[in-house]
Amino acid sequence: QVQLVESGGGLVQPGGSLRLSCTASGFTLDDNAVGWFRQAPGKEREGVSCISSSGTSTDYADSVKGRFTISRDNAKNTVYLQINSLKPEDTAVYYCATNRYLFCRLWPEWYAYWGQGTQVTVSS
Repeated sequence: QVQLVESGGGLVQPGGSLRLSCTASGFTLDDNAVGWFRQAPGKEREGVSCISSSGTSTDYADSVKGRFTISRDNAKNTVYLQINSLKPEDTAVYYCATNRYLFCRLWPEWYAYWGQGTQVTVSS
C-alpha cells in the first residue's frame, strides 16, 4: 500500500523552528520528486517547497525563501522540511506529495500521492 506520512508538526512560538518529515511506505522515493504544501483555514493549498528525485534541484515559494530548507535522505525513504524563523502566517496544515517525476514543481496537480498532513501552529 502506497502511503506518505508527515510528522514533526506542533505548536511553536514565533521565531521558533520545526523539522517536518515525510516518510514513504510501500514504495521507494528514490525516483520521485517530492513537494511540500500547506493549507490554512479558508485558503487554497499553497506549494512551499519541492525537491527533485536526485535532490540536486529545489524550489521555494517566495514567502518562505531563506527560512525553509528541503532535503531528502533516500536511505531513510524520507524528505525533510526544516522551518526556521516561524511566523504566525505560517500556521497551516502541511502536506507532502510525490509522483514519479524527475523534476519537481510547486503545483498540486503535479503530484499523485499525498499524505494526511501535519498541523503547524505558530502562536505566542
